[in-house]
Formats: sequence, C-alpha cells, structure tokens
Amino acid sequence: MAPRVGIAGYGLAGRYFHAPLLRGAGFEVAAILTTNSARISNAKTDFPQAEIVGNIDDLLNCKLDLLVVASTNDAHAKQAIASLKAGVPVVVDKPMGRTLKETQEIIDVSKQTGVPVTTYFNRKWDSDSLTIKKVLADGVLGKIFRLESRFEVFKPRLKGDSWRENQSAAEGGGNLLDLQPHLLSTALDWFGPAELISSSVRSIRGASDDDIVLVLKHKNGVDSYLSASAIMGAAGPRIRLVGDQATLIIQELDPQESLLKAGGQPVDGKWQQSTKSQAFIHKGSEVIPFPSIDGNYTEFYSLVKAALSGSPWPVTTDEALAVAKIIDQAREISFR
Repeated sequence: MAPRVGIAGYGLAGRYFHAPLLRGAGFEVAAILTTNSARISNAKTDFPQAEIVGNIDDLLNCKLDLLVVASTNDAHAKQAIASLKAGVPVVVDKPMGRTLKETQEIIDVSKQTGVPVTTYFNRKWDSDSLTIKKVLADGVLGKIFRLESRFEVFKPRLKGDSWRENQSAAEGGGNLLDLQPHLLSTALDWFGPAELISSSVRSIRGASDDDIVLVLKHKNGVDSYLSASAIMGAAGPRIRLVGDQATLIIQELDPQESLLKAGGQPVDGKWQQSTKSQAFIHKGSEVIPFPSIDGNYTEFYSLVKAALSGSPWPVTTDEALAVAKIIDQAREISFR
C-alpha cells in the first residue's frame, strides 16, 4: 500500500516541487492544506480523491504516514513541530527554519518525540550536482581549489504578490533563505565542512535581500564562492569548478524545474526524458564535452519512502543545522 502523505501549502512549492515527485515516487497524496480559493481548486483538480483542509490539526487527523511542509517560511517551524508531536514524520521545504535557533527547535522536538524530520535540499539531485560527484571521483580536474556556484537571474522589478521578495528576513523572505540553502547544501555535500569567511547580503531593489555573495573555506582547502542574485543582467555560469589540471564549466540548470512548472510528471521514480546539464572540461583553449548524469529530484522522495521503513533519511539534521548556522553568520558578518 502506498504511504499516505499530506502537503501543507499548495503554491509553487507544494504544487510543482513536491506533489508530482511524491506521486512519481509512489506516495498517495491523501490530504492538502490550503485556504486560498484558487489553490483549493487546483488541489481538487490535481488530486480529486484528496481531502482539502483549512488548518494543520485537520491535516494531521488524516491518518498520514508523512507530512510535507511546503508553506511560507514563517509557518515551517509551527507546522513541523505540530506534526512531530502528532507522531507524523516530516519533510520541510528549505529552509527548515528561518534561523539556526528555529531549526534547532524543530530538531530538538524530533529527538524528544523520536519522530524523524528532514529538509528538502533537492538540488543535491540536480544533473550538475551528480555530474560534479562523477568529476570528483574521476579526478579529471586534478587538485580542486575553487568552486563558483550561482543562481543568478535578471528581474529588476519586484513582483507585488511575491512573499519571498517582499517579506522581511525575520518573516522569512529574501534570497539568503530562498536560494543560498541550495548553494550551501550542495557545496557542503561536495567538499565537506566549511567556515564562512566573507558575506555580502544586500537589498538592491528596496525589499528583501536580493543580491548575496558568500565565500566559504572548506577544511579540505577548497574555497566556495556562492552567488544568489535576482538582478544580474549577465549571469555567470551555473558552475565553475577549478582544479590545477582543468576547469569544469556547466552553464545552465538541468530541465527538471522547467518540466515541473510545465506540469511534467516523473514515472516510477524517474523522468522519461533526458534531464542532463551540458558539462565541459576546459584546458585553456581546449574544450572537451564531459558526459553528464541525468538529474532526478524524485530520488529524494524514493529515499524518504525507504526511510519510513528504516533506511537512512536523504538529508540529515546535521546538514540542515550546518546550512542554518552559515545563514545566521552571513547576516551577522554582513550587517556588522
């Protein structure tokens, strides 16, 4: 029997980044929490058998095996803690908490109740992330000493209806909480523990932070330069990974996000089409294509499904804490 999952929130994250992947990994979407009339209509269309409820208590009364918290960032802790106290394991969309303190509070309740919690660092299953792991295993770049990793777009005008762009950092808005968790979680996954040595967190458009550059020094000697900007008229490559023998360049994200936003659905745990990024090894003027690996966000939920039966969870609470710690430090350093 398919595990029963409830989704709290049915906006961009809930409808496009969680629901299709849950279905693709073999979950039954049994209940959805939303009070927005348009989203209620979407939920009924997408999952006609699911119960549509208006509060977290009613959601947790739907005999769930898993709760996915895909609501606004200011609701993450409250909803996750309610689920843990009700005995229902939780996946929390990134960031798990808005601060290190809030993240730790969620994890403390998980430990006290013995009910597991994880967070949705899905970019670990991007094509670029999986390809980098292959590059590292193959040793084709020699000794790695620098990573440049970016999410840069050009949106010079604010969207009036976007809570991420208009809420304050304390409320949960801004790119430090929206995009840097992806950059941080992958950099730490590839190169291990790191200290934050430089931080610039700025608001250029006059609302929440929208231009952030963080520099990490990993214990293994690699420096990571992580850029998240909403107002970059000429974006740099998604990845530039530099070794003493060659450099890896990946220009763009894989197509998974576009496929999901267009209503695409993975089947039986995987995509039915190519989800690769193009990767190239540069040695001065010599440029060689590198065989990239298909991305697969569904793997996150396949691993969650296995974890409900006792296997390891795909993202550990230590990973969530490491990212939350650096985000807190980034604000402290930048605003001294």
